[in-house]
Amino acid sequence: MNILYAFPEPLPLPKARGIQTAWMVHALCQAGARVSLAHCPSPDGHPLTPLGRDLPANLRLLPLSRHWPFPLQRWHSVGRFVAQLLKHLDRERPDLVFVRHLKLAQRLLQARPDLPLVYEAHEVFAATAPESKRAALAAQEAAVLAGAAGVVFISGAVEAALQAAYPDARPRARTVLHSGVDLPPPGPEKDWAQCARHMVYAGSFYGWKGVDDLVAAAARLPGHRLTLLGGEAGEIERLKPRIDPRGAEVLLLPRLAPERVMAHLQEACIAVLPNRAEGVSQFTSPLKLFEYMGAGCALVTADLPSIREVLAPDQAAWFTPGDPESLAAALAGLAADPDAARRQGENLRQLAARYTWGARARGLLDFMEQIRGGR
Repeated sequence: MNILYAFPEPLPLPKARGIQTAWMVHALCQAGARVSLAHCPSPDGHPLTPLGRDLPANLRLLPLSRHWPFPLQRWHSVGRFVAQLLKHLDRERPDLVFVRHLKLAQRLLQARPDLPLVYEAHEVFAATAPESKRAALAAQEAAVLAGAAGVVFISGAVEAALQAAYPDARPRARTVLHSGVDLPPPGPEKDWAQCARHMVYAGSFYGWKGVDDLVAAAARLPGHRLTLLGGEAGEIERLKPRIDPRGAEVLLLPRLAPERVMAHLQEACIAVLPNRAEGVSQFTSPLKLFEYMGAGCALVTADLPSIREVLAPDQAAWFTPGDPESLAAALAGLAADPDAARRQGENLRQLAARYTWGARARGLLDFMEQIRGGR
């Protein structure tokens, strides 16, 4: 199968959408698809370099600029990217086009209504947008849902929310595929007896990620130690004064290379997913959830529908999103029972094998074959 994977941003990109795209492109190639990656070039190198894997022979790069020519080179837009991509599509017709950017999907379908486009939905954009932009985004979302050859929902929660928001925009084909993980080899034995001293959070420090709630919860956990990975310098400085010295020892570390993050996770006993019930948290299928599982960590997680889709009630310690007291109680309860934490971590490591990038790529290719067969 020939797939055109269109990503109108520079790659490599150290954000979740860039990481997911790199892994999925690599996994699709590993599964036998011929992938053309349309992307914006970056001075940081090949789009897949951060993965640390051999570059697939069946991957072709299509670097397209989103910047306008001189004298407007300081400006960029999706429209510039679309114009170049349409020229490519006039020369070559792939079996399917895969897009996760709403505006790009809408522009392509508007220009080529018969384009065999698969859209990957990660959120309800109109629900979280400023009032001035909601009507336009709602029109875009409805048009893409109805016009795409197929829609991949990152979670059942986002599928339900989009269908509730746009009941008349019924996708012709649909599936739910959660995020994935590059399952690491087993790490060294964790220090489960001291699991209260080996607790970790990895990810961005955005407000909806719940990092402020985690720091507040740490104040209620004297004798514990919590490491937070992934903050920008300004975010780290903002959080430092909020750390209560009478509570848990809190270490704030900057964004690290993926292999260093995984090394921290393989040493950690308990990992935390402190998302609030706001913004994209309501729909997200967090990359870090699956990385935590793959590293064999026990889990303390916000009680959100999209997380419940993956984990059974006994596979995590759950807390009320946005409630530092509930979060502290869940952390303390799990840390107080090292044997239960160890068993949970071992079970989650086994569960992670169902959510590898390879498994996700095979599921996506099966879905695409159904679409091709139905055309």
